[in-house]
Amino acid sequence: MTEPAPLRLAIVTVVRDDRTGLADTYDSLGGQLGSGIVWLVADGGSTDGTAEWLAEHADIPIWWRSARDSGLYDAMNDALDSVRSFGCSHVLFLNAGDRLAAPDSGSRLLQAIAQAPGCSLLYGDALERQGDGRILLKRARSHRWARFGMFTHHQAMVFHVTALAGLRFDAAYRIAADYAFTLAVLERGPAARLNWPVCLFAPGGLSQRDSTTGRNEQATIRQTHFGDGVAFTAMIALAQRVALAVRQRFPATYAKLRFRCPET
Repeated sequence: MTEPAPLRLAIVTVVRDDRTGLADTYDSLGGQLGSGIVWLVADGGSTDGTAEWLAEHADIPIWWRSARDSGLYDAMNDALDSVRSFGCSHVLFLNAGDRLAAPDSGSRLLQAIAQAPGCSLLYGDALERQGDGRILLKRARSHRWARFGMFTHHQAMVFHVTALAGLRFDAAYRIAADYAFTLAVLERGPAARLNWPVCLFAPGGLSQRDSTTGRNEQATIRQTHFGDGVAFTAMIALAQRVALAVRQRFPATYAKLRFRCPET
């Protein structure tokens, strides 16, 4: 009988001109890397010392490169090719500045992966740092709500590499390529919900800075993927705009509705 391939989780970090964020991400991986969990870093040709930091720590990532690319998703595709070449069974995208939620997150992920060998996607909750310094828990929605948008942070999703055969992030989308990618993966196999936070999400990313473009791209993806009509797409876009307005104008109210105090 053929023995199953060993589990190996690849954590991929994409960075450009964010040496501090990269070091912060690495800090959260301390003690969790090894034969079962490896780190890959794609730097988009930084000029702030990021490449020098990587060179000084070259023995830590199993793979890294520093070169100009076409942006976030081009770098993620580049790293994903390397994930496959190193024989990794699963991959988690943790961008510079994002952290694993806890010192044992890696081992918990490996345990969860082992218990759900047939799942194309595992996803959990996320911690978010607020402007006042508080860290709150943002629970994932069910993946069955994917039609209405991302159901958790992309950094809280673990993909089975075999389910990604032939898939790439569509760089035609500047912000929402991860949404299209996730929808494609959900068509390839079951998903499993993890009832604990996977990541600590760093606020201020591109999707938050340019939410309008992100919503428009999601609408296009939704129409392409599900064949939704104009009216249904407009209804979802309106709901997203209302949620964004509440978050921006009434942050305390939004926090009460969407967040919870983190579990100890």
